[in-house]
Amino acid sequence: MNSVMRSVVALISGCLFGTGLAVSGMVESQNVIGFLNVAGDWNGSLMIVMVMALGVTSVGFAMSTILHTPLLAESFLCPRKNTIDKRLIVGAIVFGIGWGVGGWCPGPAISSLSYGDSDAVLFVCAMLLGMWIVDRVEGRIG
Repeated sequence: MNSVMRSVVALISGCLFGTGLAVSGMVESQNVIGFLNVAGDWNGSLMIVMVMALGVTSVGFAMSTILHTPLLAESFLCPRKNTIDKRLIVGAIVFGIGWGVGGWCPGPAISSLSYGDSDAVLFVCAMLLGMWIVDRVEGRIG
């Protein structure tokens, strides 16, 4: 598949993903924070989104075992690392803290930029700064 076709498929996939986030209300940080508030006024809408995403992912993984090669690429890009290490644990903790404090994970935060949400702009800038810092720190340590 040529690069133009890949770009078109990527654009359509991104738009579909962003639309799904918007329709499900996950671009609104109060929905995510409401999901994390298990001791108060709990909002279970994110649970429905997670279950639906798990269903779509399960179908995708099942298809990957049947097809052996993807329809729109030369090969599947599967992670090769299957161990739990310090980097994974620290990353998961930082991700969880950012998710709980900001009310977004990266996909919904980026989707919220299209609405001009100033909180989303601040979150995405902080996320990009954090990625830049990690890149610099890992370069010195690793």
